[in-house]
Amino acid sequence: MALKHAAAGEAVDLRPLGPRLSAARTHAIVRTSSFEAVRLVVPAGVEIPSHRVPGRITLQCIEGHAQLGLSDATIDLRAGDWVYLDGNEPHSVKGIEDASLLLTILFGPDGKTDVIN
Repeated sequence: MALKHAAAGEAVDLRPLGPRLSAARTHAIVRTSSFEAVRLVVPAGVEIPSHRVPGRITLQCIEGHAQLGLSDATIDLRAGDWVYLDGNEPHSVKGIEDASLLLTILFGPDGKTDVIN
């Protein structure tokens, strides 16, 4: 069953899932013409291969432990850690422990990803 997107002014529970994390799946929280918010679930041992997103992104680790792989560094993300990436920066995400992260993607005025000049 698809989860509904949040409406403007609606509170969304992003507290750690705890024992429910291992069964959780990634889902979009909201998407507008200017941004998208996603609860990204990355199980231990799973890697989202290196890719690029034209828009600026932020990742905040809600729980668990993930590694963000960049061209020249690896960043450990644990509960409470937050990171910002410019658009078009290649990156991968690997679950070291089951992890849940808040991913935000910023879009340009035309609804497409915000390309940085």
